Amino acid sequence: MKPIVESAHEPASLTHPATPDQQRLEAATSTFRMLADPTRLHILWLLTQGEADVTALTESCAASRTAVSQHLAKLRFTGLVETRKEGRRVVYRIRDGHLARLVREGMNHADHVVTGEPPHE
Repeated sequence: MKPIVESAHEPASLTHPATPDQQRLEAATSTFRMLADPTRLHILWLLTQGEADVTALTESCAASRTAVSQHLAKLRFTGLVETRKEGRRVVYRIRDGHLARLVREGMNHADHVVTGEPPHE
């Protein structure tokens, strides 16, 4: 299967039907590895709701400021979050819609597991 390449005339797609070669498998594994920590996943889920600074994320995560800052540094280093300056504050945002959808779907799946709601398509 040939990967779809975005041209100047086509909008970005939500799906990329590419065969999972080694490079794609490693990139996906790296992303899943970063999602495998409850605090990082919580931070990313919060960022699917909108931008936030360390103070807001710390209050919402019930984790120490140091822990949240360390997790944000890892997420930034791996390219899952981006930052912008707002005066002296650093504001974080999730990198892209694919990651936001992945995080939301993971939490939707978890909701089914926890509540016992039957699976669906």
